[in-house]
Amino acid sequence: MRADAKKNYSHLLAVAREVVTEHGVDASMRDIARRAGVGLATLLRHFPTREALFEALLRTNLDALTQRAGELETSDAPDEALLSWFREWVAFAESHQGVVALMAAAHTNPDSALYASCAAVHSASARLLLRAQTEGTARSDMNGDDLFGLMSALGWLVDLPSFAPRANHLVHIIASAILTNPASNGIRKATC
Repeated sequence: MRADAKKNYSHLLAVAREVVTEHGVDASMRDIARRAGVGLATLLRHFPTREALFEALLRTNLDALTQRAGELETSDAPDEALLSWFREWVAFAESHQGVVALMAAAHTNPDSALYASCAAVHSASARLLLRAQTEGTARSDMNGDDLFGLMSALGWLVDLPSFAPRANHLVHIIASAILTNPASNGIRKATC
């Protein structure tokens, strides 16, 4: 990419990040272009779809989240690793309003710009779950799709103002349902 094109791309991403932080995933592409001082066609040349824009905005965060899953996979306690992953996912969802719905929709659509990122998160989740199941610390009757569904549902809930204050409590409830012996696995009752 030419230096001026790279500069424009970086500028568009910076402005998009500001607008999305203010308005969530419903941010207008026209508003992003206007605030960046470019025409809508210029924005669409760099990001032909809303998903492509969000993929570019989220790639760094999702890569870091997936890398963190890799680190958790080498921890001594698979149940604690799974719980940590779940909490980190919720923190990610809380910091990116509305993105969970986009990711859940992209999860099974290979044509989506977010598909690769979603597949990496899904795969990391499944590996952490399988590791805990192998150790006998997680339910054996669920799979990576189930876990991704629960994570997506919780991510969607914490996007809602009425549930956001209960995020830790909801993590506790779901973790208690997934882990086979939550009392001995460091899960403490969360306050509401």
